[in-house]
Amino acid sequence: MRKVIFLLCLLPLLSFGQEMNNDKLNEIYTTLSDSIQGNNGAWQFFVNDVQLASFTDTNHNRMRIISPIVEANSLDDDLLKAALVANFHTALDVKYAVSEGILWAVFIHPLKELTDHQVKDAISQVYHANINFGTTFASTSLTFPWAGSEAKEPDKKKKTSKTKKI
Repeated sequence: MRKVIFLLCLLPLLSFGQEMNNDKLNEIYTTLSDSIQGNNGAWQFFVNDVQLASFTDTNHNRMRIISPIVEANSLDDDLLKAALVANFHTALDVKYAVSEGILWAVFIHPLKELTDHQVKDAISQVYHANINFGTTFASTSLTFPWAGSEAKEPDKKKKTSKTKKI
């Protein structure tokens, strides 16, 4: 019984997460950036001369941190394919995506559930995905292992015979 009472008293002191909001994001972005402009909910900032932006939608509990990399029409098929492979193996919480004719490094997450640490890590991953595009395509030093070459074309006969509608 004492253990249960102790745990109940300790429970409120444990942080299972926090209510991330625009004010906390603004504080984190201001602390980590070289320069920042914008208002709560829409920021543009620089980290080591790399442009990042962040947008929130508090009504739908969403946020994103993005960084423009290159005009998408300047990319050849090999680089686009490498970015897709990186989304699976080395980009981790960040993804490469194309919008408005630009290739971006993108982190998207529910807003309220974020911790300070996760926001700082997201900024780092977006930054590294940007600067590593075209080389390692990595957002961190962690990568997921894979068994073979991504360049192999799957056998179309096997693919059609095993394809299920979802």
